[in-house]
Amino acid sequence: MTVGYARTSTVEQEASLEAQDRDLRAAGCGKVFAERVSSIAKRAQLEAALEYVREGDTLAVTKPDRLARSVADLLGIIARLEAKGVALRVLSMGGSEVDTRTPTGRLMLTMLGAVAEFERALMLERQREGIAKAKAEGKYQGRVPTAQRQAAEVLRLKAEGVRPVDIARKLGIGRASVYRILG
Repeated sequence: MTVGYARTSTVEQEASLEAQDRDLRAAGCGKVFAERVSSIAKRAQLEAALEYVREGDTLAVTKPDRLARSVADLLGIIARLEAKGVALRVLSMGGSEVDTRTPTGRLMLTMLGAVAEFERALMLERQREGIAKAKAEGKYQGRVPTAQRQAAEVLRLKAEGVRPVDIARKLGIGRASVYRILG
């Protein structure tokens, strides 16, 4: 059986998720696991897909960056799949596919993963440079910490004898933020 995995980083990328689902189903995926989550967050549907696949199955993705955040992450996922006897198939590779059942496929996927990781690092570097420039020009302030905006309410609730854990729950902020405000 071919099982698909689709991921986008944000809700705004709904069209991308739909396109991935369409391409995976067209490639013969009988089941598709999909989620809207950053690659650095816990990817529950990826874990579900990795648990779901069985020996002889193939996990399909449209692009390597939809599956892994780095070459190390990609190789770790491939190792988990290979331990279960499952192949990985990447559909969108300039008109051809990469399949980890072959040595050439594993080599190509590792190289493509390295290129994707390099591109991401360059993008983050440009982003940091842009933020630094905007800060220097006084155009970038960053976001105001959410908990700090509620400092007065935290102090008021503490004065009323409310426990820090209950303050955090009531205000929807982290316990550590409450303790930071209480000093």
